[in-house]
Amino acid sequence: MRKMPLGCAGSGVHLLWFLCRRRLGADLASRYNRPMASSNPSPPVVVRCKGILFDMDGVLISSLGSVERSWTRWAEMRGIDPAYALSIVHGRRSIETVARLRPDLDAEAENRIIEKLEIDDTEGVKVLPGVLDLLAALPAGSWTVVTSATGALARVRLAAARIPASGPIVTADDVVKGKPDPAPYLAGAALLGLPPAECVVIEDASSGAKAGRTAGCTVIATTFSHSIESLDAANYIVPDLKGVTVTAPPGGECIDLTFTPIAASVKA
Repeated sequence: MRKMPLGCAGSGVHLLWFLCRRRLGADLASRYNRPMASSNPSPPVVVRCKGILFDMDGVLISSLGSVERSWTRWAEMRGIDPAYALSIVHGRRSIETVARLRPDLDAEAENRIIEKLEIDDTEGVKVLPGVLDLLAALPAGSWTVVTSATGALARVRLAAARIPASGPIVTADDVVKGKPDPAPYLAGAALLGLPPAECVVIEDASSGAKAGRTAGCTVIATTFSHSIESLDAANYIVPDLKGVTVTAPPGGECIDLTFTPIAASVKA
């Protein structure tokens, strides 16, 4: 079992590199200097941190049905191909998606429309596997939610999925720039009173993984909504949170997350 300390052991952050075991993979990585991910069986990894920053949709809860129905309806109202709209909505603030899809419209007004559509549709919103056990094992005050949803929408979805309150969270209303900008995760670390290097981000979207990595956090990504290939900004990739366990080392300041990745970044 390999360990990756995050500031708690006094030695700073040490990136764990998973090297390609096959010669062809190693040759390609060297030749093109591209980040690659190993899909070979990996040993369990222990990541030590002081705080955890959870994305909401696709990590803690599934709201795919609501998202797809709401954005499809809005896209049809505004003469946009629903399939294209759905291809870019995940992991971004809705106001930024609206501005990208219809820059000629009032983004704030349109955002209020899509927010209401999503708030009014909670059918099928549910907690994802492993989430409740993981949250129950975490020390109070050691985690928060960092979501691209608005504050009102986040509260509705967390309540619908019966996720226990974690106190203040970071929503789209709290930042000027959303993911993939690092601002949301920098705000999340500040909310916990921790430097980003002592936080772990758990994401499912490529934009969120990039935001967490750029913020200076260690990123664990799940494959709920994105492919392994698109999550290359993450340090580690797992299918979901069922296999992530929590222990608290002596001293009480740190958290050890133990899991077996299905892929890991070789990007510095």
